[in-house]
Amino acid sequence: MAVADHVDLSKFIEGVKRRNPGQTEFAQAVQEVAEDVFDYIKDKEQYHEYQILRRIAEPDRVVSFRVCWEDDKGNIRVQRGWRVQNNNAIGPYKGGIRFHPSVTESVLKFLAFEQTFKNSLTSLPMGGGKGGANFNPKGKSDHEVMRFCQSFMTELYRHVGADVDVPAGDIGVGGREIGYMFGQYKRITNQFTGVLTGKGLEYGGSLIRTEATGYGAVYFLQSMLTHVGKDLVGKKAVVSGSGNVATHAAEKIVQLGGKVLTLSDSEGFIHDPAGIDQAKINWVKDLKNKRRGRISEYVKEFKGATFTGGGARPWAVPCDVALPCATQNKLNGEEAKTLVKNGCIGVSEGANMPTTLEGVHVFKDAKILYAPGKAANAGGVSVSGLEMSQNSARIAWKEEDLQKMLVDIMKGIHDRCAEHGGVAGGGKYIDYVKGANIAGFKKVADAMLAFGVV
Repeated sequence: MAVADHVDLSKFIEGVKRRNPGQTEFAQAVQEVAEDVFDYIKDKEQYHEYQILRRIAEPDRVVSFRVCWEDDKGNIRVQRGWRVQNNNAIGPYKGGIRFHPSVTESVLKFLAFEQTFKNSLTSLPMGGGKGGANFNPKGKSDHEVMRFCQSFMTELYRHVGADVDVPAGDIGVGGREIGYMFGQYKRITNQFTGVLTGKGLEYGGSLIRTEATGYGAVYFLQSMLTHVGKDLVGKKAVVSGSGNVATHAAEKIVQLGGKVLTLSDSEGFIHDPAGIDQAKINWVKDLKNKRRGRISEYVKEFKGATFTGGGARPWAVPCDVALPCATQNKLNGEEAKTLVKNGCIGVSEGANMPTTLEGVHVFKDAKILYAPGKAANAGGVSVSGLEMSQNSARIAWKEEDLQKMLVDIMKGIHDRCAEHGGVAGGGKYIDYVKGANIAGFKKVADAMLAFGVV
């Protein structure tokens, strides 16, 4: 086989943008990885000869389909659904399903690309995929959500399976939606298999799955702090978001001795100088999960707290550590500078790509502890992988065993990132972004080399 000429980074990114016009989120995700991987592979001829990075940045397939459903008033509604199967070199495709008006093919391709490296970092045998629809479950009745989920799965079922592609929940897709989709899959196929994760405990789900992403982000932050001789005790934390990831990250910070100051949603953020303790976190969980309320209601319940609206984000609140746990690109370069200026020493991403490229460069230039989402928020998919194992073996592990496995997995991810992150500037600084990208890439790339050109 002839060896292809090496393409420089700028030409590679230009090619990605040309092949994926208008898909800015996907191009951003590829560029963030490529910036680190290009330096790593510059003297490794096989990766160039077999076009490994180019192949990883081209999904195995993108399935797009129509989802028709009937609302409670008898109106026929039409949505679009997708499943992006990015890469299955190290295991079945694995990644969540997102129901939100902001869902586009670009967003799902970025998430599936990121998921490939995230799953690789866990050391579990899982490839990368992502799916969803531009359906908004907010304001819909249970029966409307059920009808949509059943219609969605009526198309999706032919593209997934326990050894093919195992979706999970994501934004807008919780236990209710997983139940409806699993029931429809079982109904169509007459099979009871581990085709979805995040299931209810009554039908094959795993303990601590709901908590795992938020807990994992804090465990990773704790590992970074430990590496430099610090801990979370007494640290002030700013958290964005108020869903499962944010509330469980806040919960674990409190358990480890930290003080949580903020939570947020799309309307704005609340700031509670007294600290958001466990009782307050439980109130927010009930607000979001059962009453589907807005975070602004917090200030009516707890005196001394303030709410800043207009979609404001909490990054100007002085803190020691920050955990972005909402959605992509919710922490920009100027906000990153503010965090650094106010003395923030560590950032651990509970969401997928919540920091813009400009913000990432600010954190790296300032040499603060910065954990990208593909490493820090891998706790959720890790426990999903453990759920797959439990389903295959027809067993259920105890919570204490799963908690220990989650701690071990997150420490292992930290150590792999540290190994490949190098020592920058002659000191002890670890570039966790570089480490995560290279460690995640290497395992997938070496598996692809073993398969030849397929």
